[in-house]
This record gives sequence, C-alpha cells and structure tokens, in this order.
Amino acid sequence: MTASRNQGLGAYGERVAARHLTEAGMTVVDRNWRCDLGELDLVLREGDLLVCCEVKTRSGEVGGHPLEAVAQPKADRLRLLALRWAEAHGLPDAEVRIDVVGVLATGRGAATVEHVRGVA
Repeated sequence: MTASRNQGLGAYGERVAARHLTEAGMTVVDRNWRCDLGELDLVLREGDLLVCCEVKTRSGEVGGHPLEAVAQPKADRLRLLALRWAEAHGLPDAEVRIDVVGVLATGRGAATVEHVRGVA
C-alpha cells in the first residue's frame, strides 16, 4: 500500500472513530496533536475525564486485527503523550484514560468499529 493510500485510510479511520466516540457521548477537543514524543490521534472529554485515543485502521485482517497493533510499549508511550498534552493545555492534574479504537474498513459497507477503554 502506498504512503498516500495509508494516510487516506488513516484519516478515514480517525473520522469514523471520532464519529463513533461522539455518538457515545464524548466530545473531541483535539486531533493529531504532536510533540517530540509522538502524536495523539484524538483527545476527547467524557465528563471530567480526559480520554486520549489511538486509532488503528486496516482495510482487511491480513496484517492482523487493528487492535493488535497497540502493544504495551505503545500504550505506555500514549500515557506519556497524554500527560504531556494535559500539561501543555494547563490541565496537569487531569484524570486521564487511554483508549484504542480499531476500525476495519473492508469496502463492503460500513466500517466495523471496536473501542477498548483503559489500555494504559
């Protein structure tokens, strides 16, 4: 898959995930926030809770299910990124949860979305 197609698929997955999460009652407060440690795909609010969400999108399961792409080292790095985001936005004491959304876009209708809460 070309880099351009990967970027397009990733952007699609982030849109699908954001829609899924907002329909579940969360509010998106930031997208694709970057710092020297990496990137947060989605930053949301669920009540008083700050939710930082990694989105993994696949067009099939040949390379494995999208959720399999976030192992513990990645989850730990996401927690560090979330704390950095909170500090940068004046919320150093915010309660933070790290979630992962897997989007499987097979091209045969609506994408399948799986949301896992609290991976780190």
